[in-house]
Amino acid sequence: MRTSFIAILSFFVASAASAAPIEYKDDNFTARVSGYGNIGMIEPDFALQNSRFLGDWSLRGQMTYDANETYRLGMVYSLNQQTIDDGDYINDLFALWQVRDFGRIEIGLTDSVAEKLGLGLPDVGGLRMNDNPLIFKEIEPEHAIISDTTLDTGDGSPRINVVSSSHNGVQYGLSAAAFGDEYNFALDGGIKIRRPDGKTKTAYSFGASFMSRPDDFKQSPFSPRVSADWRAQISAAMNVQYNSFMFAITGRAIYDKDPTGIVSDGLMLGTGVSYDLLKYNVSLNYTFSDTGVWHSDVDNFINHTVVASFRYKYSENVEGWISLGRSLQTSFVSAGMRLTF
Repeated sequence: MRTSFIAILSFFVASAASAAPIEYKDDNFTARVSGYGNIGMIEPDFALQNSRFLGDWSLRGQMTYDANETYRLGMVYSLNQQTIDDGDYINDLFALWQVRDFGRIEIGLTDSVAEKLGLGLPDVGGLRMNDNPLIFKEIEPEHAIISDTTLDTGDGSPRINVVSSSHNGVQYGLSAAAFGDEYNFALDGGIKIRRPDGKTKTAYSFGASFMSRPDDFKQSPFSPRVSADWRAQISAAMNVQYNSFMFAITGRAIYDKDPTGIVSDGLMLGTGVSYDLLKYNVSLNYTFSDTGVWHSDVDNFINHTVVASFRYKYSENVEGWISLGRSLQTSFVSAGMRLTF
């Protein structure tokens, strides 16, 4: 896997020379490929003899056809490191139908509306703090843990998403998934509200989901598979930007009804701040995870994670980063390079 990653990374380096995405247009047809490669090292306990390779990448391809000024048809396929780690070769595979001033319909394998409309913490490092952070891959938790604050009902079952266009800064949607192996069905809803005018810009997001009879459902690479009568989730987030400062608060709650096996529901709360100055960016975030809080017959597991990150933007496509933090009672330092196109 490391060899294939380096090959892909070399491709990113060649692409980074042109400060534009890879794109092909022919009349009303557009094909676009985008992605990133992230490579570095992590040092748990600051011990040089325990250094570990840190690799992460993502590729996304999209083809669209504009039938006229109102209607657009398309297909999307994506693949990333997380998907490969789980033994799969599809992260996204869905068809889309977009109607101007109305919204968009997606049918296939993809994330729910509640996840797509969610907001995360400001993070300038390369540890993927808002999407199954890499620190839990290299410093493995001994207990079940909720790894991020964004609502998640998986992307391995056929799904239909209906999401509106943005009207006066408000965007909302619903999604439904069924016919998969991991649950009977799942229903999701989400809303995002943006207020981009003025010196202080704000954004809010809210999401909720219900999953019927999750059966061996895997919510993240760092939690045991879930089997229960049903699972309910809610999430909320707020982002505030003032000049070069960004502040965020996020939260997620998960409840499993009569779970079997290891309990992996609970709460996750987070807050963070970042500051941008020309090519330099810094961020500091904190997350609190409490797994098993709803069940009196098991011991709940609490984890605190603090991460401070610094990023230097060498060019439009090339960035270097370094992060210091502590999680799972382990301090660490990590550094690397991120290439995008």
